[in-house]
Amino acid sequence: MPTETTSSKETQIPTNLRLLLILEEVARRGVAVKPAQLVETLGLPKPTLHRLLQTAEEEGFLQRDIDGRSFGPGPRLRALAVNTISSEHLRTARLAILKAVAEDIGETCNLATPDREGMTYLDRVETKWPLRIQLPIGTQVPFHCTASGKMYLSTLRPATLNSVLSARALEPQTEKTITAPDALREELQKTRDRGYATDDEEFMTGMAAIAVPILDPQSRLMATLSVHAPVQRRSLAQILEFLEPLQRAAQRLTDLNENQTDGS
Repeated sequence: MPTETTSSKETQIPTNLRLLLILEEVARRGVAVKPAQLVETLGLPKPTLHRLLQTAEEEGFLQRDIDGRSFGPGPRLRALAVNTISSEHLRTARLAILKAVAEDIGETCNLATPDREGMTYLDRVETKWPLRIQLPIGTQVPFHCTASGKMYLSTLRPATLNSVLSARALEPQTEKTITAPDALREELQKTRDRGYATDDEEFMTGMAAIAVPILDPQSRLMATLSVHAPVQRRSLAQILEFLEPLQRAAQRLTDLNENQTDGS
């Protein structure tokens, strides 16, 4: 029986639903969330909330942000999101769109999602050319020197981006990798302005790529759609000729996700 100090809103939330609502709210906000914000939104008492946050952190569903106070998705919650996106019926529809654009373009196309340390390849359709660059599903690539990673970084809030860029050195992958934070910020501003990102042999010598965003129902970047090719066959300028079909496919993938969310 609830005590007099128990909030009326808490009594309306079943015990086995409280942690799920916390995870849902953290995922919905898309940024690290302070406990006080969750108290205000969910109406749970501070002791209850802190106990649930501790449990979620210990089990890997949430993890503390670099400020030590806020909470963001942990490895298990991120894995749950990826597995949900990869559910069989949704993946079938997604792969159909991916295959169609890959056949139209004639080069390898990829879907990647942001993780804690980089972009992870969720799906890909290989080119039929014998000369190809192998980056299997599950491969994780850096943010700062890939088209998909720069597309993601360009969507971050300034404070979050500053935290990411100051957390560690921008390691060079090739002679063309941007390793100066200010130069990368300029590149990310260009990416925001034009709506797509490029990789001109910055991640791998001999490979060029472009990436466009796939959005969630709140218009936040959920994943990226990219195309890459050996520069021996396609220069970056030639790959940019594929921008329009890539953007059309990204819009179809965005619409697919919205329809799934709406239950249609």
